[in-house]
Amino acid sequence: MLGGEGAIENLREAVRLSPDNGPLRRHLVETLIGAARFVEAIEEAREWVSKHPKDREALRALARACLGAGRASQAIVVIELVCADDGEASDRVLLARALHAAGEEDRARFQAEQAVSLDPSLTDDEFVRELGITAPDAPGAWDEHHDDSSPVDPRAPQRPDGGATTHPEERPTVTFDEVGGMDQVKEQIRLKIIYPLEKPELYAAYGQTVGGGVLMYGPPGCGKTHLARATAGEVSARFISVGISDVLSMWIGESEHNLAALFEQARSQTPSVLFFDEADALGASRTDLRQSGSRNIINQFLNELDGMQGSNDGVLVLAATNAPWHIDPAFRRPGRFDRVIFVPPPDRGARAEIIKIQLRDKPSEGVDADAIAKKTEGFSGADLRHVVATAIEGKLREALKSGVPTPIRTKDLLTAAKGIRPTCKEWFASAKNHALYANQGGMYDEVLEYISRS
Repeated sequence: MLGGEGAIENLREAVRLSPDNGPLRRHLVETLIGAARFVEAIEEAREWVSKHPKDREALRALARACLGAGRASQAIVVIELVCADDGEASDRVLLARALHAAGEEDRARFQAEQAVSLDPSLTDDEFVRELGITAPDAPGAWDEHHDDSSPVDPRAPQRPDGGATTHPEERPTVTFDEVGGMDQVKEQIRLKIIYPLEKPELYAAYGQTVGGGVLMYGPPGCGKTHLARATAGEVSARFISVGISDVLSMWIGESEHNLAALFEQARSQTPSVLFFDEADALGASRTDLRQSGSRNIINQFLNELDGMQGSNDGVLVLAATNAPWHIDPAFRRPGRFDRVIFVPPPDRGARAEIIKIQLRDKPSEGVDADAIAKKTEGFSGADLRHVVATAIEGKLREALKSGVPTPIRTKDLLTAAKGIRPTCKEWFASAKNHALYANQGGMYDEVLEYISRS
């Protein structure tokens, strides 16, 4: 009889001869996991999952292989895909193990609690016992998996009054001319938002209404908010910027009311741009929420995007997030945020433009913006603003000593840039995991392309 190595090689040969045989491929992956050859198991599973992203058994095996290889963050990404489709109790235990390995103790405990609420027998699992999770009917245990149709969280305060006030709005004067680079991103926004307003008859001929949703994602500090404001400036629209605190409330039902009021305000005076910053906080995946109240907010958000409470014709909904993988997939369905745009760090030409824009109202002399752009690869727009601010601080220190202010020069900016580390690297490390393991529909193809060029 063949030993373990021989069995694995035979399986590899069988897979080579029958590459589309899913059970055979999964058997090879499971055998490799059993032999603690986790890296090889990852490679085999990834190859299959890349072509069959809906194969839940393969995803589970890939997650276990990643966890075995000490790649907890990758395991989280993979098993979250299974849980997003209402995974089984055992899937949530696996997710809890991965979160625990990644040091995310609160999320790990929550997922374990969710697993036990689905299958109380899991309280016998050694890992679950270590977390101290009790069965949902045990004394003192509160069922956090209660009916989502309930509008009231029994632990939350109730407010008899309520009612959101009119949210501040503005008429931005900034346009795309003040946004350095991002030509492809600007063109996508023009096609989705600007041209329908400028040429409504053409869009009407094809049955297209004025409005819609665009979700912008990418590393922080790369100009998503600035771009949204410039979009409103391009079409002379009212701009309503919404943060988390503008919607979320501790009072029962008021968060949903606040959200409805914002959409109603936008509908009352069109064209208007309704911009949601940190959209992942309002549209978080419903598989990872503790309270039905939070799910009610998401359902309200979806209903507003669908125009169930009133026509959204002329309402342009923009949203920005640094973590698109945490947004519920329902938000990306047609008619909602059906255009998802990757906003990368500025390229060399865009960095030069940003430097020029930042120096526009500041004393400078003979600045070679291209030379600075060359030395700031991977810098975000916010990083470049930091470079200019640091250079100015240096000039101020000199002026305070000499009593004579001098203009900013190229060397001042280059010196400042040397002491600043680009902030996008950490984001791309996390995004790469999602692009490799959770790229359903090719959503993160642009991220992979950017990483391959870097």
